[in-house]
Amino acid sequence: MNVGTTLQRLRSSLSNSAGTVVFGMEDGTVSIFGLIFGVAATTTDTKTVLIAGASGAAAAAVSMMAGAYLDVETTRDKLRAARSSEQAAASSLSYLKGRLGGAGLTSEQSEALALAVQNNPNATGGLLLALRGEPETPLNPMEQALWMLIADFLAAAVPILPFVFLPVFQARIVSGAVTLALLIALGIGRARIAKRGVIRTVLETVSIGVAAALAGVAIGVLVDRLFSH
Repeated sequence: MNVGTTLQRLRSSLSNSAGTVVFGMEDGTVSIFGLIFGVAATTTDTKTVLIAGASGAAAAAVSMMAGAYLDVETTRDKLRAARSSEQAAASSLSYLKGRLGGAGLTSEQSEALALAVQNNPNATGGLLLALRGEPETPLNPMEQALWMLIADFLAAAVPILPFVFLPVFQARIVSGAVTLALLIALGIGRARIAKRGVIRTVLETVSIGVAAALAGVAIGVLVDRLFSH
């Protein structure tokens, strides 16, 4: 396999997994942003912040990877079962006419099309697939899980990295700034994928990140005060 073919397959895989990547990046950013700021609000020890951030990022990424795998696998199995049941029912002319009528065709059009494909299993399957609006090839669970792992872990690293190079006080400022920039970029990405308004989606994404940081700080300060001597 040459480099061009490999890159093409990678681009295709990334395109098929765009929603998973954006979701993984948003989860990794928001969850670790809240965790990091919760810890950093109660200590000036860089090592403590990094241990909490790194362990949290690894655990969250693996958890999200497993969740993505199970979600896609379950969805794929449900689709297969539904297709099998529908394929069995499709031998009935009345069933095909009912499905076509539900899609907006007239009674005459439904009957003509149903008669045309009734004795051709491949044509019947293709017609039902088109009516459902599903992709012919379902998503690959392992592929989606790997993209989720990569996206979640890399995004989680963004709020952590400033604490590697800077003292805690300065790192909090830099971490907040770069995380805010990433959340804005993710909001734009979400808006493009979902065909939504950019401003509204960006505000939603940033608000979630800010809420996570505030929650982390509040819990961190509360626990610190409850157990301080």
